[in-house]
Amino acid sequence: MSMILRRNQGAFWLLKSCYSSSAKPGDSAKTIPKNLLEDKQTAVLQKENGAIFDKRPFKIHLEKDKTYSWCLCGKSKSQPLCDGMHKNEFLKIKQRPIRFKVEKSGDYWLCNCKQTTHRPFCDGTHKQPHIQSAVK
Repeated sequence: MSMILRRNQGAFWLLKSCYSSSAKPGDSAKTIPKNLLEDKQTAVLQKENGAIFDKRPFKIHLEKDKTYSWCLCGKSKSQPLCDGMHKNEFLKIKQRPIRFKVEKSGDYWLCNCKQTTHRPFCDGTHKQPHIQSAVK
């Protein structure tokens, strides 16, 4: 996280303001939530990012202990979650969904630009000029 804070002041603002509603109001120590399945799945082995779907994150209510599949390919019709579009053999999509769980039930911001380094959670990467200009 410190690399993002040094690299982009816009990302710092986002980290402080909107990743999870599970933190108490006025808590200045909000951070990017942890994927509880991070050590049990292969998100880190998929080096390529998917197609940019949107230039801003998506706020969604997630339940504790429920497993979700976040769309990495950017082609799902039920963004930000996977609908299995990557299985279409004619599209030849290499990316697979990222499975994840959250520690607490609450509202979370999931990445919709598909360029985050903290899959599936937004880390502010969407504020970079090349992403903002990619989606009209």
